[in-house]
Amino acid sequence: MIAELGHFALVLAFAVALWQTVVPLVGAHRGHAAAMESARPAALAQFGLVGIAFAALTVAFVTSDFSVRLVYENSHTLKPMIYKISGVWGNHEGSMLLWVLILALFGAAAASFDHNMPPTLRARALAVQGAIGATFLAFILFTSNPFLRMESPPFDGRDLNPLLQDPGLALHPPFLYLGYVGLSMTFSFAVAALIEGRVDAAWARWVRPWTLAAWVFLTIGIALGSWWAYYELGWGGFWFWDPVENASFMPWLLAAALLHSAIVVEKREVLKSWTILLAILAFAFSLIGTFIVRSGVLTSVHSFASDPTRGVFILVILGVFVGGALTLFAARAGAMTARGVFSTVSRESALLLNNVLLAVAAFVVFIGTIWPLLAETWGRTLSVGPPFFEQAFTPFMVVLALALPIGAILPWKRGQIGRAVRVMMPAATFAGAVMVLVFAVSTGRSGLAVIGAGLGSWLIAGAVVELWFRANKGGVARLMRLPRADWGKAVAHGGLGVTFIGIALLTAWQTEDIRVAQVGQTFPVGRYEITLEAVDEVPGPNYISTTATMRVTQGGREVGTLRPEKRVYPVQAMPTTEAAMHNGIFRDVYLVIGDAQAGGGWAVRSYIKPFVNWIWAGAALMALGGLLSLSDRRIRVAAGAARAPATRRPKPVAAE
Repeated sequence: MIAELGHFALVLAFAVALWQTVVPLVGAHRGHAAAMESARPAALAQFGLVGIAFAALTVAFVTSDFSVRLVYENSHTLKPMIYKISGVWGNHEGSMLLWVLILALFGAAAASFDHNMPPTLRARALAVQGAIGATFLAFILFTSNPFLRMESPPFDGRDLNPLLQDPGLALHPPFLYLGYVGLSMTFSFAVAALIEGRVDAAWARWVRPWTLAAWVFLTIGIALGSWWAYYELGWGGFWFWDPVENASFMPWLLAAALLHSAIVVEKREVLKSWTILLAILAFAFSLIGTFIVRSGVLTSVHSFASDPTRGVFILVILGVFVGGALTLFAARAGAMTARGVFSTVSRESALLLNNVLLAVAAFVVFIGTIWPLLAETWGRTLSVGPPFFEQAFTPFMVVLALALPIGAILPWKRGQIGRAVRVMMPAATFAGAVMVLVFAVSTGRSGLAVIGAGLGSWLIAGAVVELWFRANKGGVARLMRLPRADWGKAVAHGGLGVTFIGIALLTAWQTEDIRVAQVGQTFPVGRYEITLEAVDEVPGPNYISTTATMRVTQGGREVGTLRPEKRVYPVQAMPTTEAAMHNGIFRDVYLVIGDAQAGGGWAVRSYIKPFVNWIWAGAALMALGGLLSLSDRRIRVAAGAARAPATRRPKPVAAE
């Protein structure tokens, strides 16, 4: 009965989404207030109905209702409760239901919070959001129904993919979807503005909070996925340029560009066409990511489906929405005239450079991701690996890091590069000192550590100097009174610098040791000595674990005892590797136990990973910076955005 209730709620949600699409759009065209206002209750009702469906599926998983085919295929009675719950979205059908739930959540939030928005813009934006919701609800109902029953319910299920039975993967998809789907709201605002034929500072003020929220969620989701891959897959890496990783990274890059471009529209009413195009492309790449994960055209360790029929459906959705938006963009391009002018040396130019670098970097990642598929259509088989991405992508990030602190303190309209450089001299001096220090301790190693540490230090020190510059040397009291948006920007830029340092020093300095070790044997790895003390078989709740006990010492002093595992899940007959780590601020000791060897002993992989945790600390700081900016009330509620367009420049929210 619960499953039928969930299915019925989805059907009703589809009907409500169709209403939300058609009626407010017609009302906005005809100036009918009641029809436009109906978009708000429709958005709230759609969210409520999809929420009921999602709750019904969750109940089926929690109670192990194996009469529901999806539960049978992705759950088991012995599975821990947290993975019964995460199993709801650990599959294609359930993850699509989560996608639509978050889509409806953003629509309901826009309907609830944007009280001062012009009625026609709100009605059209919610109508576009309703159209996206209706399309994906149709996709679920006709190709991916999560509530299908089985004629003869089995006694037990087939269990969840063991790779997904991890706390990191329980949290990773929801955050990633909040970012993916959050970009649908910026897309809806962009299309609504194109329909109205007006893009102004007020529009940019409405778009910024949604873009910022989506970017923050994407940052958290990507960081969680990277962290999971690091400790769960046993490869010892944090990023593998996997197609699914790239599918989330491309929207993140474009969302960052959109966020900065919207600031230019808000402050100077220029780059309007470019900002609208970025809003369309950011959501387009979210849909491309959905296609990559669910079509089976590219292989990944964490793809959800391999059904070409579903892939074609998603490809049609992509073509309709993105193709329609781009067609409308071409038709309305002439109406998006710029009002302001600016010189080559100005904040506008710096933000434009930022946009170009981020957009081209996203395009490079896209080419590397999709090229194997294109080659296959031409009868060739090839793979594009990390060397391509590292060589083609890295130069754009280097230029971005060099330009960012200088551009951040340039004034609007016209500036002097010499004055900006003088202001940033303390940051440059600090970065130079760090480079000298790193060079001194990395003699004979790659220069990557020196360059990366210098760029990261330049970003961190540049953020600090900029804050002091914004405070106008007014001391700590003045510094504390700066808008939270200024603090958020500084923290985010500093977080990017921390990530730069972590990636560079890890890549240049890590130590790796692969060997066959006997029980009782001690072997050196870098500055540490590792002893394989024992290997035991330990039963788990729904798996059997081969657990090694390994003692780590340094100079005779015990650092810790680690227990890496190799698990086998009998139901799916699938092994997983559970690395063991001794975490530290400046390094991780990372141990992996492999298979027993025919001649005796065990395969052991050992790594010393310097500064690896700085990668995720930097991501956390970037997300924190975004949240700080979002907490600035003038950004969060878009104060003043409802003003009628005027010839005067809008009052800035905060320095950016």
